[in-house]
Amino acid sequence: MTKERFFYFATMKFSDYNISDEIKAQLKVLGFNKPTDIQYKAIKHILNGEDVMAIAQTGTGKTAAFAIPTINILQKKGKYVKKGVKCLVMVPTRELAKQIASVYREIGKKTSVKVFGLFGGVEQEQQIATLNNGVDVVVATPGRMFDLISQGALDLSSVKFLILDEADLMLDLGFAKDITDVMRFIPQKRQTLFFSATISKKIKKLAYDVVKNAIRIQISPKNPVAKTITHTIIDVEMDDKRFFLENIIKENEESKVIVFVRTKVRAERVVAAMERVSISAEGLHGSIDQKERFAILERFAKGENKVLITTDVACRGIDIPNVDSVVNYDIPENPENYVHRCGRTGRGKNRGQALSFCSSDEKELVEAIEEYTGDKIDRFDLSKGDYLEILDGSDDGGNNWKKLIDEENKFNDLDLEW
Repeated sequence: MTKERFFYFATMKFSDYNISDEIKAQLKVLGFNKPTDIQYKAIKHILNGEDVMAIAQTGTGKTAAFAIPTINILQKKGKYVKKGVKCLVMVPTRELAKQIASVYREIGKKTSVKVFGLFGGVEQEQQIATLNNGVDVVVATPGRMFDLISQGALDLSSVKFLILDEADLMLDLGFAKDITDVMRFIPQKRQTLFFSATISKKIKKLAYDVVKNAIRIQISPKNPVAKTITHTIIDVEMDDKRFFLENIIKENEESKVIVFVRTKVRAERVVAAMERVSISAEGLHGSIDQKERFAILERFAKGENKVLITTDVACRGIDIPNVDSVVNYDIPENPENYVHRCGRTGRGKNRGQALSFCSSDEKELVEAIEEYTGDKIDRFDLSKGDYLEILDGSDDGGNNWKKLIDEENKFNDLDLEW
């Protein structure tokens, strides 16, 4: 980047873009003044009608990077094109569909662009009624989308924009065929925007199957964990993790904390362990009814509940404001998920912290994460005395560490006498 271009990027504001006054006014309301790196590099190409293939880490503002220009184009052309869905955003999870639809609505609040989040786990009748009333943007998960296409309730023949978001996760979840299948229902003449947090041979192949002469954008810092996040590892044995989590939460009672665990059974057990020590927490995992999952996320977002204990169902694409800390109660087996988990805090210009509990059985997982990020993760040094003090300070009635330590010292004294 030349010095002149860098200076232009550093000083450019959304008010300088060739977008509608309504969108500019709403961006100002939302506190969006200057574009992030991915927004700066993507918006102008999308406004020019070019296909885009963008790779950028979580928390960099990818959603607004495609929402702002597509809303602007739809607003301008809305009066002159036939009714029907004009923008299809395909995403891998229901939570992400709801999140992106919400961003579209917020940015397009002062425009006439109608947005709808389409996903499973809820009744179809109301969804079909909403589609019949006319929508411009559909943010959909593949399952429910194809259900309604097969019933004739969803017509994609007027689509002008196809957007694939979190494409790498879509591949991980087995949606590659769904992405290629949707091509049969949308026009060949369209603008395709392909967004992913990571790049691989499979991702490249998929991208080249759907985009044409795309502008390639890659935001790839040396360490994929955002600079706004301080992330640290502390050695904690598996059976002691609940006491350390209790200590952290009680020492930071006003903080909003997301705790990541490996399985839904673990999530339920950790919630129960927190309840035993009078800490209010809610668990989130894939077996919970969809309506209740949304309600749990809503309560956490509003601060009605400050501790969310979740599986990796919430590690990608969920933008919850003002999350102070992330705790990796279990080290993730997939190194990419470490980055995505940490990215739930320190979003935008906010700062955040992530702390990982590493048992002796999880050290190889940490090594894999460090190899993936290309950087050593800071260790939090804790003396044996401080470690035992945290165990002894627990309010868990089943934990009488002080008695055990006293007994151990007693036996040590007897050994000395012998």
